Amino acid sequence: MKFGFALFATIVMGSGADAFTAGIGRSARVGSVSLNEKMASELDIPCEDECALDTFPNMPPSVHPGVLSGQAMIDLLDHAKENGYAIPAVNCVSSSGINACLEAARKNDAPIIIQFSSGGSQFYGGKALDNKNYAAAIAGAVSGAFHVRTMAEQYGVPVILHTDHCAKKLLPWIDGLLLASERYFAKHGEPLFSSHMIDLSEEPIEENIDICKDYLARFSKIGMLLEMELGITGGEEDGVNNEDVALEDLYSKPEEIFQVYDALTPISDMFTVAAAFGNVHGVYSPGNVKLEPKILTRAQAYINEKLGDKAPADKKPVKFVFHGGSGSDVADIQEAIGYGVIKMNIDTDTQWSYWEGIKKFESKYHDYLQGQIGNPEGPTKPNKKYYDPRESMRAGEVNTVERLDQCFADLKCTNILGLGEVSEPSNVLEPRRGGLPV
Repeated sequence: MKFGFALFATIVMGSGADAFTAGIGRSARVGSVSLNEKMASELDIPCEDECALDTFPNMPPSVHPGVLSGQAMIDLLDHAKENGYAIPAVNCVSSSGINACLEAARKNDAPIIIQFSSGGSQFYGGKALDNKNYAAAIAGAVSGAFHVRTMAEQYGVPVILHTDHCAKKLLPWIDGLLLASERYFAKHGEPLFSSHMIDLSEEPIEENIDICKDYLARFSKIGMLLEMELGITGGEEDGVNNEDVALEDLYSKPEEIFQVYDALTPISDMFTVAAAFGNVHGVYSPGNVKLEPKILTRAQAYINEKLGDKAPADKKPVKFVFHGGSGSDVADIQEAIGYGVIKMNIDTDTQWSYWEGIKKFESKYHDYLQGQIGNPEGPTKPNKKYYDPRESMRAGEVNTVERLDQCFADLKCTNILGLGEVSEPSNVLEPRRGGLPV
């Protein structure tokens, strides 16, 4: 996509919230560019039932089905903080995984955050592609973003479209995605992605903050949110191994969190902080992970004291993110939510749930999966409907939806939107027409 420079400059040279809220709605115009009300309108595909809604019964008016950015995203996050729930943020590596997340969100009548790591983005694009200069990771993430944008409306749920950990060496990946969002904004009045995480927790704090300031200034012009990390999340994820990190680095200090808040707030309030309070990626034996959620409330209190009369009424100036949520104790999770956590990352548990669904499918139909022809019903019986990849993949999706049900419950993120129970889909392949009961 190419756009005239004059139009692009008119749109993105504003600052802060004014750049994306002034005159921009779901059916507005920017210059000579029409902003399509919905992705479905642009693609000329059906948009019925929840997809056709402009808002939700129990949500702020700005929150709508589909991908959120700008003020609508902030309104959703504020709603989570005010009402004591956190939104599950699930790492996805395929369209199948994305669809399972959207299905689970609608089933739980709730919003969801769908996110890509750099490795997950590369996989989404295809491992046969050359990833020099992160070209495959950029293309894969953009491809995934358009899938999310298309299907989130169809499932009738609000989605924050995010990218996960981006260390210093991965910044060219985010730079490519940011350019894509700026071009998308020039045409549609909103960014392609809702938010990005910049994880410079292994760098000196001054460098971490300075680089985040530069990115936040650019993000805020198009209504994107920055997630930054302080302290280090232990464990291993997506090729990053912090299993041997020093213990003190797993816990952020209130003074550091205030330093971030004080530096970023003058630029924009569109940021969240992934503060470390003992978080660990992966699942470990009980007793090996020592979470200290009270670090978060001590930080909120410290910042309130610094702000004095300017402190917010809820006494929670910072929106926190909970990394390494898989396998965490529910009591710790819900305590952290009370201290201002509005997002919790989930990856390890859903990786297992997808695989477990496939494993159970193989076990159930093992004797039908040993060849194209021949099974317990006879040596000439075909097995096509068993080895059709849709069947085992669907088993992975169903198992993942069930696991996400637990996540939504743990995060107190159920019955949020006010849509009620989801109706059963019609015109799908049932067992009597060849589908398997998975």
